[in-house]
Parts: sequence; C-alpha cells; structure tokens
Amino acid sequence: MRTVRRLLYRDIALTVSFVALAFLALFSFIAFTEELERLKRGQSAGHAAWLAALQLPGQLYELLPIAVLIGSIISLSRLAQSSEFTILRTAGLGPGRALGLLSLPALAFALLTFLSGDVLAPIAERAAESYRAELAGGLLQRAGGAWLKDREQSGTEQERSFTVHVQAAGLDGRVEGVRVFAFDAHGRLLERWESPRGEVDGQGLWILQNVTRALWPQGENIRLEQTTLPELRWQSHLSLAVVNAALLKASTMSTAELFRYTRHLSAQEQSAGRYEIQFYRKALYPFACLVMMALALPFAYLHGRAGGIGAKVFGGIMLGISFVLMNHLAGHLGLLQGWAPWAAAAAPALFYLALSLSSFAWLVRYR
Repeated sequence: MRTVRRLLYRDIALTVSFVALAFLALFSFIAFTEELERLKRGQSAGHAAWLAALQLPGQLYELLPIAVLIGSIISLSRLAQSSEFTILRTAGLGPGRALGLLSLPALAFALLTFLSGDVLAPIAERAAESYRAELAGGLLQRAGGAWLKDREQSGTEQERSFTVHVQAAGLDGRVEGVRVFAFDAHGRLLERWESPRGEVDGQGLWILQNVTRALWPQGENIRLEQTTLPELRWQSHLSLAVVNAALLKASTMSTAELFRYTRHLSAQEQSAGRYEIQFYRKALYPFACLVMMALALPFAYLHGRAGGIGAKVFGGIMLGISFVLMNHLAGHLGLLQGWAPWAAAAAPALFYLALSLSSFAWLVRYR
C-alpha cells in the first residue's frame, strides 16, 4: 500500500502543481495588464508588476480547488488509460479504499487553500491596497465613502446612537471627510460634527481636528447652536479595523476578521448578510478541495475508450468553471432571496459532492 500511495500522491501532486502554475501565470498576466490600465498617471510598469504579484495568494486561493480537480482528472485518467488503475483495482483497491487514499492529498490541498486564503491573501491584499493608496495620496477611498453606526449601551433614556460617514481613511489611522450625527433614544437628531481630518486608533478613540459642531436643542422656537472646536475627542466602538473594513474589500479580511465585523454590524442593527455569506464561503471554501478530489475519482473508472485524456480534461475544466460560477451565483441569490448565509455558502459544494458520489456509485455498479 505504501507503493500505491507513493505512486498516486506523487503523480497527483506534480500534476496539480503544474496546472496551478499554468493558471497563475495566465491570471497574473491578466492582472498585470489590468494594473497597467489603472496606473496610467505616471506610474511605471514596475508598479503594475508589484501589484499583480501581490494578487498571487488570492488567485491561488481561488484557483487551487479547480487545479485539484483538473490535475486529479489528468492523473487518474492517465492511470486508467495505461490500465494501471485497473491493475490496482484487481489487486484489491476497492471504491472505499480509493476514496480514503485520495482524502489525504485532498486534506493537504485544503490546508494549503486555507493558508493561502486566510493568512497570505489578506496580508497581500492589504499591502496592495496600501500601495495603491500611496500612489493615490496615501488614503483608502470608496465611491461615496463609508457609513458606520455606533451606540452608547447605557440602557436609559439618555442613550445615544451615532451615524458616521468617512470619505477616506489610511491604514495608519488617518481619516478625512468625517461627519458624525448623534441621535437620542427616540431617533431625534441632537448633534452634527463635521471635520476635514482626524485620527482613529485601534481602541476606537477619535481625535477630530477643526470640528464644526451643530446642536439641535429640544423644544420649540430654540435657535440652532453652532460652534467651532480646534479638537474634539470621542470614544466609540468604531476602531480603526472597523473603519478600514468598511472601506476595504471583503477579500482583505481573514475568516476571524469577517466574523468580528459581522458581529459588530449585527450589534449595531446594520445589514450583515453580505459579510455573513462571505464569512461562511471563506470558512467552507478549503473543503472544496475534498469535493473536487471526489469529483475527479469517477474519471479513473472510465475506460480509455470512453474518451481521451483531452476530452476528460475539457470536461474537468467545464466542471471547475461551473463550480466557480455557481459559487458566486449562490452568494448573490442567497443575499437577494434571504437564504440562510451558511446554506448559500455551502449549497454549491454540497451539490457537487452529491454529483460526484452519485457518479462514482453509478460507475462502480454499472461500468
């Protein structure tokens, strides 16, 4: 059995690695050309190459399950075409044992997917965003800025809630274009602060400069009060990580950061559906390698006359593309239809797992 494992694992690992490198080379070239289009304002091709290189961990995370599927299909089809897999079956390699053998490399690829998507990709994506921000003036910006909510948890009539708008922010804590609206427990507007710039730290302390403060006193026929403060300090629950998360793409956050951010949004009664689906997708996506390996195993039970390796590879590519499309489509449908986030994230993998196991059972029983 050790010889069988060495034969299968070495061939699958080499083939999957080759397919992954081929995909990475293709997508890196596409990313490089896209960055060249974005950096037309005097930046060099070296800037575009560095930004394209920073996308490699994220691309590996997205492409590894597809590479596992295509690489495993090539490897197993090659063994089936040369009758080596038939000899292994004759020697006692039953369907259950074959699934067990392939589960170990699938788990190894799942671990690699997790490390690339949850450790390396967020670091690289943030470095890329920071580099783009430096080229654009040092601040992260999003069309329309970002809106955030905070609340004083006093539990009394004096409880206040805050709605905050930030136009741009830096990873070092700088914020620009800040507007803060304070409301009482009944939703009446109490104050408005406007500041052109300021700072926020990791504990949620905001230090705003040149603040224009407008007060709406309660009662009738009372004039609006407006003052200018050189500095205003405000302790909130909106830390630097929350502000950056609102301005950055969800792909820049790890699974733990997505979980904390969804908890924050839920605590502030904000819509967290998109980030909850992203959280479950990120948590479950590494297990797609197990599904892809199970989906590739039926190709080993197809006789060589059922089609050449080229036809099987083409089928594997179509299956991989359909999995990616369904994975993205399920997230959007789940958000629109109000599905449970875990169901929207797990539906594609469960569907393809059922497809692979049913195909495998049919081939073993009837072919």
